[in-house]
Amino acid sequence: MRRVLVFVSLFLALFALRAQTPPALSPEVKAFVTLDAPVMALTHVRVIDGTGAPARDDQTIVISGGKIKAIGNAETIPIPAEAKVIELRNYTVIPGLVGMHNHIFYPAGPAHYNTLAFSAPRLYLACGVTTIRTTGSLEPYTELNLKKAINEGRVPGPKMHVTSPYLEGRGAFTLQMHELTGPEDARKMVAYWAEQGVDDFKAYTNITKAELAAAIEEVHKRGLKITGHLCSVGFREAAALGIDNLEHGILTDSEFVADKKADICPGGRQAREALLKLNVTGPEIQETIRVLVENKVAVTSTLPVFEISVPGRPPLQQRVLDVMAQDMRIAYLTQRARVGEAGATPAPALLKKEMDFEREFVKAGGLLIAGPDPTGYGGVVPGFGDQRGVQLLVEAGFTPEEVIKIATHNGALYLGQLDRIGTLAAGKQADMVLIKGNPAKNIADIEKVETVFKDGIGYDSAKLIEAIRGTVGIR
Repeated sequence: MRRVLVFVSLFLALFALRAQTPPALSPEVKAFVTLDAPVMALTHVRVIDGTGAPARDDQTIVISGGKIKAIGNAETIPIPAEAKVIELRNYTVIPGLVGMHNHIFYPAGPAHYNTLAFSAPRLYLACGVTTIRTTGSLEPYTELNLKKAINEGRVPGPKMHVTSPYLEGRGAFTLQMHELTGPEDARKMVAYWAEQGVDDFKAYTNITKAELAAAIEEVHKRGLKITGHLCSVGFREAAALGIDNLEHGILTDSEFVADKKADICPGGRQAREALLKLNVTGPEIQETIRVLVENKVAVTSTLPVFEISVPGRPPLQQRVLDVMAQDMRIAYLTQRARVGEAGATPAPALLKKEMDFEREFVKAGGLLIAGPDPTGYGGVVPGFGDQRGVQLLVEAGFTPEEVIKIATHNGALYLGQLDRIGTLAAGKQADMVLIKGNPAKNIADIEKVETVFKDGIGYDSAKLIEAIRGTVGIR
């Protein structure tokens, strides 16, 4: 009997070891790898660890088996004799970004979106995003298959948490969405896509309160989470129903419209006008913040998608324009030229109000997560948009260390992955971003990504970006 137990224990140990062994990378993926050794030591590097703590200079990080084996002061961390040593003075390492509103599709004309199964995963990884939640899918089978291909080492890209197709009511603005016919249809849709293997769910602007309640119940029954870009249902109503997350912040909340009808999404102009009359520190919005925090509802910051409607904001950089397909680049630049003057649009005031709301939400104890939402009229590009989101959160009043925590730790916490990713600590996966410069002093340095580590393997950012030049928007 004892021999049997020893054999079983040995078998289980070998099975666990095999399960933890990363897959062999395909030649296509290996082409982007620049750092891959059994043991590596990154020495004399600055570390921003994702906890919100101040940056620490002159650190050493030892990587082995895809994980961080040791991290600390360069003077005290021993370097294994067999380690490949990389000296990184004047560089900074941060945790891999955890993008929480990171679509695999992109606008390609009125109410239509192209899926970017080729360019988007490469761009996300190149820009330091090592984990994404897709937060609403238009081609869920593509996303599920892409996730599998990345996990099997066949395609370069971030770790993916695939979100369901949109749970949308009557009035969907694109023919690519299913329109729910009632609560029972919502339950069936959740059950089907949970069975197919999606990780999360998303409700959309025209869902009814009854449909949302049914969807939340079915999602939670399966131990999963549901977020929402809502309009027909107000934030406080959704919080009371048990929703886990709300997208875009206060700018999509319709509950302040005076004559709002139940289950009806009022016009965007009405919602904006109602919101502009309110102060973020006033009782109405503060009560919404209180309800969200009390019900543990996370909020996703998507500042980049709002910025593109604000006159006078910085246009897309040349590096971003270069990766866009020609037609998409022309369409973006044409629409950009049509953005109104500051005095003719409420967009500047709305962007500031959203920034103020996010700061107040965090101050009250709310969990703020972040993602770029590469939609709008094409002015938000995967990966580059994540970097811009970090910069805009600093503009909103957070310190660089606080922002990096929002973009890493908080997303990992929401996903239930904080024991593995989200901060830099011994025992965690070596998902890290190597940056030339110091984003703690100059947040613009977040763009100077040179190497992105995923499970301890270093990918060349420039090579990944070059590989998708001219394809964003079409593939």
